[in-house]
Amino acid sequence: MLKGFFHVPKAVNEPVKSYAPNSLEKVTILAEYKKMWNSKIDVPLYIGSEEIRTGNTKSMTAPHDHKHSVGTYHLAEKSHVEKAISNALESKTKWANLPWEDRAAIFLKAAELIAGPYRAKINAATMIAQSKTIYQAEIDASCELIDFLRYNVQFMTQIYSDQPKSDSSVWNRLEYRPLEGFLYAITPFNFTAIAANLPASAAMMGNVVIWKPSDSQVFSAKIIIDVFKEAGLPDGVINVIFGDAQMISETIFASRDFAGVHFTGSTHVFKDIWKTIGTNIHHYKTYPRIVGETGGKDFILAHPSANVKQVVTGIVRGAFEFQGQKCSAASRAYIPSSIWSAVKSQLITDVKSLKMGSPEDFGNFVTAVIHEGSFDKLASFIDQAKKDQDAEIIIGGNYDKSVGFFIEPTVIVTTNPKYSTMETELFGPIITIYVYEDKDWIKTLKLVDETSEYALTGAVFSQDRYAIAEATEALKNATGNFYVNDKPTGAVVGMQPFGGARSSGTNDKAGSALNLLRWVSPRTIKETFVTPEDYRYPFLGE
Repeated sequence: MLKGFFHVPKAVNEPVKSYAPNSLEKVTILAEYKKMWNSKIDVPLYIGSEEIRTGNTKSMTAPHDHKHSVGTYHLAEKSHVEKAISNALESKTKWANLPWEDRAAIFLKAAELIAGPYRAKINAATMIAQSKTIYQAEIDASCELIDFLRYNVQFMTQIYSDQPKSDSSVWNRLEYRPLEGFLYAITPFNFTAIAANLPASAAMMGNVVIWKPSDSQVFSAKIIIDVFKEAGLPDGVINVIFGDAQMISETIFASRDFAGVHFTGSTHVFKDIWKTIGTNIHHYKTYPRIVGETGGKDFILAHPSANVKQVVTGIVRGAFEFQGQKCSAASRAYIPSSIWSAVKSQLITDVKSLKMGSPEDFGNFVTAVIHEGSFDKLASFIDQAKKDQDAEIIIGGNYDKSVGFFIEPTVIVTTNPKYSTMETELFGPIITIYVYEDKDWIKTLKLVDETSEYALTGAVFSQDRYAIAEATEALKNATGNFYVNDKPTGAVVGMQPFGGARSSGTNDKAGSALNLLRWVSPRTIKETFVTPEDYRYPFLGE
């Protein structure tokens, strides 16, 4: 066994590649995209050392060309979920007892594999599976995932080094044990980095995990699995299953050894999970850890002093990058009447210039939404806005699913601050704007705070420091990530720990040590050097 106080490489954020015309990275990614587009893969279940093909499969298609299949994946039955639980528990002791530096080495190697030989593969897979532009794929599947892996190793060492006070008579130690049992990671379609981080962060702390990726993200999840395997992650540490979400979850939540869930997805699903765990609470060996990041109805608030071009850029990038399919995407905005005319003019100009189509064409700013269910939901809100007297579509409003699930970037202006699209999470390229009177700045702060059940992200644009301070205080409970003079998206690992409260989740801050602390169970060890041999205290002398 190695002995020493080991220092891990200092975490640095991965630089974002530009993919400029004629650059090597652009040539490389386009070649990889074509290669993956023109081949088909078959994705099995990964349980212990086995790759299980059940024969019950579903096709994987690209949202921007939904008739084009890029492969199939196999669906689990209940027996496979039970087998995954057994394999995880069998692997637990050996993995938990592995020295932390060996666990760290696996995930540090994974980061370098993504930074190097797997970069084009994981980006191309994300472009195909989730219809992300190359820039959105680069900042997610490559850079953010690399950052998660590097920084989580550093956060792990910070946690382990946090020790209690001791003195000459007693040595106090705090060990950070993995949780007793296994963890369940449920990941979303929209971020490849989140899909990898939810199981990896828990595993890094010595836990074993059952991971269920989103059905719409299996194609890029396969690259994550390949990376972890090449990095040396032992079999059984992260077991990967696909299939019916309800059946899988019910089977997992029925196990006495269930120790926690790491979730990113819809608020409704997360609340149902919480309810189920509560109903089963007397059945479990421990109180399960429940960590979730869910929905958002994220805002941009402009003060009369705001710079018009900055506000418009914040709206366009915040609302329409990745088709608004970010939990943090701007979907409601509050603009003062004094600058509305200028904002409206610039916004129409900018949105009209956005190009839409396949992510293979680097000239496209937006591509398709994830699937037909999302498309139909968004189209219904657009159709309703066209009918309502208190709403007006000033740009966009068209949609077409004949080839891909394309929704035009759409701007709705409403005279009703509680209009449905000001309150309802849409998860698409639609933003609704309410124009307020300048004199109602303080009232508008209260309106922003009270309109939504969510509290994930929000942004204020202002050149007035007093106004910024007022907004920061008034909206302290309305967001978990608050942005001043910037769009409400794009949190960077190690810089802006991410998460929200209210109906947006448990605010356990992915991208920080706070999240990793949820996956350990501390044990205090007190060692007394000279042990008393007489029960009598001095006060008993009288």
